[in-house]
Amino acid sequence: MSQHKQVDTLVIGSGPGGYTAAVRSAHLGMKTIVIERGQIGGVCTNVGCIPSKALIAESHRYNLHRQWSRSVASDYFAEAQAFKQSVVNKQSGGVQYLLQTAGVTVLEGEASLIDEHTAMIKQSESEQLISFKYAILATGSRPIELRALPLGGRILSSTEALALSHIPTSLVVIGGGYIGVELGQMYAKFGSKVTILEGGRQVLPGFEADLVAPVIKQMNTDGMTMITEATAVKAEQDADGLTLHYVKNEEQHVVRAEYALVTVGRRPNTDGSLGLERIGLPTTSKGLIETDEQCRTVIPNIFAIGDITGGPALAHKASYEAKVAAEVIAGQPSIVDYKAIPLVVFSEPELASVGLSETECTARAIPVVIGKSSFGINGRALALKATEGFVKVIANSESGMVIGAQIVGAEASTLISELTLAMEMGATVEDLAMTIHPHPTLGEVIMEAAGNAVRKISKNKNNKQVV
Repeated sequence: MSQHKQVDTLVIGSGPGGYTAAVRSAHLGMKTIVIERGQIGGVCTNVGCIPSKALIAESHRYNLHRQWSRSVASDYFAEAQAFKQSVVNKQSGGVQYLLQTAGVTVLEGEASLIDEHTAMIKQSESEQLISFKYAILATGSRPIELRALPLGGRILSSTEALALSHIPTSLVVIGGGYIGVELGQMYAKFGSKVTILEGGRQVLPGFEADLVAPVIKQMNTDGMTMITEATAVKAEQDADGLTLHYVKNEEQHVVRAEYALVTVGRRPNTDGSLGLERIGLPTTSKGLIETDEQCRTVIPNIFAIGDITGGPALAHKASYEAKVAAEVIAGQPSIVDYKAIPLVVFSEPELASVGLSETECTARAIPVVIGKSSFGINGRALALKATEGFVKVIANSESGMVIGAQIVGAEASTLISELTLAMEMGATVEDLAMTIHPHPTLGEVIMEAAGNAVRKISKNKNNKQVV
């Protein structure tokens, strides 16, 4: 066993939450070590957010390229995979650079908590103990595995699906959430025959039907088949592919494909050798760790962030919580006080949402006005041939404050930030409508939607005055 090290802050996991926590902790003067059992940058950088978005972007480029070129899809896909890996390498290298320049010590190995102030780090040929004043757990999550469809062979998780060396002739996706739709559309654009099985009434079940409709329209254009209210039962693999059995309307059906991709959610990495039970740190029935508004667990010197805590499993949520945890450890009065967390789906067209939806407002009996504007009349969208979709801004009808927004359309992933900022700052729809937006840009759709909401509020007030 190598020398016993002592640090102020031990961070377990180097994903978006872990490396952000480590860098912020070091910047605040804390002696910090980060432990990573896999690849620096975690799932997001290496087998999640970054590689998936690189391949999605490449599938769009291929779609444009093939309109005037006779390029072979398989050749283009090989180049796309090489490009994806170059992006991953740059991102991972960037994370390592940030950690290094901040003065963070990086150890590769698996961390096991021995007690509230000690961890054992198991490396390939050695073990070492680390004593810490504080620990930040940022161990992330992994794909959920179905008993009926154990991963292996031709049954893939998103990790294996992003690393295929060839374009599948056919692919059946179990789960029509954001990962299933993103990767399904990506492979469909490269020429795969894609079938999506979704247990709910529609794909992307977390979004309202009017937002999902343009995505479904494009999925049909891409030649995809969507089977909703269906449950996968079993799969039989052979040398050429697999036969997937599923149930719909109490009837048995089968679909044949080269591969099956399981995308039914993710499970927090709080089990195994981490040692939570050993130190008396409980988890919920879903394996999550409960924390307070400062990301502190029931053990005062141990913090938890990201996918292993409650709320949406999003990289940007983990990064936000990472800064809070590090600042609390350094003695600052930080708390988790965000008003809104944006959610993005990199489908075609893109989907983005923040705050309350129209359905949620109705369920809570919140008086609202809805401002809506289409990309179809926007000059920039017309120039880009990207006129599908709209912006919906939801405001309290009494105060005019923005309490939610949804976008389906080009660059929704970028445009949602303006609406998130509006919510964080307590802005009104009048503030948005009166903000000068450059012309011609997609952002003008937000301005127009807000303007429509302002007119509705004014009309309501005038009607009340008349009465």
